[in-house]
Amino acid sequence: MCRSIKTLRPPYAEDVTDQDMRAAALQYVRKVSGFRTPAARNAAVFDAAVEEIAAATARLLESLEVHPQHHHQHHDQHPHEHATQA
Repeated sequence: MCRSIKTLRPPYAEDVTDQDMRAAALQYVRKVSGFRTPAARNAAVFDAAVEEIAAATARLLESLEVHPQHHHQHHDQHPHEHATQA
């Protein structure tokens, strides 16, 4: 079982698919439940949890406001240097 879930938001990941989000949700449910594969009596709730978490992940990624990567470059400049470069 994979022990870590990869970051799915830019700039760490581009072109994230539904399959990527479902795989992360599956890893989360496996970790939380302690089951790699649930018993038949738990399969429906296990699968439902995976789908709910995948949907929540999609909503989260669609809603996040991510600053462009170049935004952080200005922190190394002095305020007067930034103003004179306009």
